[in-house]
Amino acid sequence: MIPLAPHLEAFFRTHLARDRACSRHTCETYAHAFQLLVSFAATRHKIAPSALLLEQLDAPLVLDFLADLETTRRNSPTTRNARLAAIKSFAHFLEYRVPAAIDQVRSILGIPAKRTDLPLVDSLTRDEVHALLKAPEATTRLGIRDRAMLYLCFAAGLRVSELIGLRCDELQLHPDPSVHVRGKGRRERVLPLWKETTAALQAWLAVRGDRLTREVFVNARGQPLTRSGVEYVLNKYVEKAAAGTPSIASKRVSPHVLRHSCAMQTLQATRDVRKVSLWLGHASIKSTEMYLRADPTEKLAALNAGVAPVLQPGHFRPPDRLLAMLRES
Repeated sequence: MIPLAPHLEAFFRTHLARDRACSRHTCETYAHAFQLLVSFAATRHKIAPSALLLEQLDAPLVLDFLADLETTRRNSPTTRNARLAAIKSFAHFLEYRVPAAIDQVRSILGIPAKRTDLPLVDSLTRDEVHALLKAPEATTRLGIRDRAMLYLCFAAGLRVSELIGLRCDELQLHPDPSVHVRGKGRRERVLPLWKETTAALQAWLAVRGDRLTREVFVNARGQPLTRSGVEYVLNKYVEKAAAGTPSIASKRVSPHVLRHSCAMQTLQATRDVRKVSLWLGHASIKSTEMYLRADPTEKLAALNAGVAPVLQPGHFRPPDRLLAMLRES
């Protein structure tokens, strides 16, 4: 009998943090997945979570846990697959740490991910983006901050983690304005800035003051903004922008929708998916192809380049009513 707790502790404190040098966000996501799994297993076996054994974490239990995520917690298949990825990462860790459990590990690794739909990305039109960016009033300190934050989030196509983690020393506002972004998977990129974005950032830095925190965007207490803080600010200005642009009220606007909107407008302006991929910091151009599916301009060009087939006109003759009645009888 092998206790589960010591291996989980080594997985999070040694393997993820030290050996793989995973980001804080990855560690938190994996930890939440195992909080759910351990609680489910403890309830199933009617024991304390700390008393769970490694042998009890088998493939049938994992499959029941994944099914419970979708039925009880109403998680989407995408979330279900993310939880499974965390479990498989732990299973790979056990391969060399507990060789005696190799058969159990292989059965867990054999669990397939569920196929998911690939919906079109949500994005804002140019008018909706303009209404949102002009919603903050530049007459208050927080209004100046919010305007600079929204401008930068859209213009650079930043993820919310990139936005709240941006440091003051990663901004270069003269002579050639640019921002140094530390992206997902430790992929860094440098992006030039519009004059409007530069002006908004200069206005914010002028009133930001000297703070102990290195992050560019701070809250009223001088602490770095959080994800929930950015979402709160965005939702507030979406409601305000809806007064003049009602179409934005029918859309679910999140910080990532601003990133999608930046990608769509960049694609329409350049007609080059490779440039969009570089701008967003994607590891593979396959991640950028979803914008091609959502952009109708490329399909319209293909439609105009082709020649529609000529169809021979026909004449419809309604069936004889007597025969129709006999067929229905």
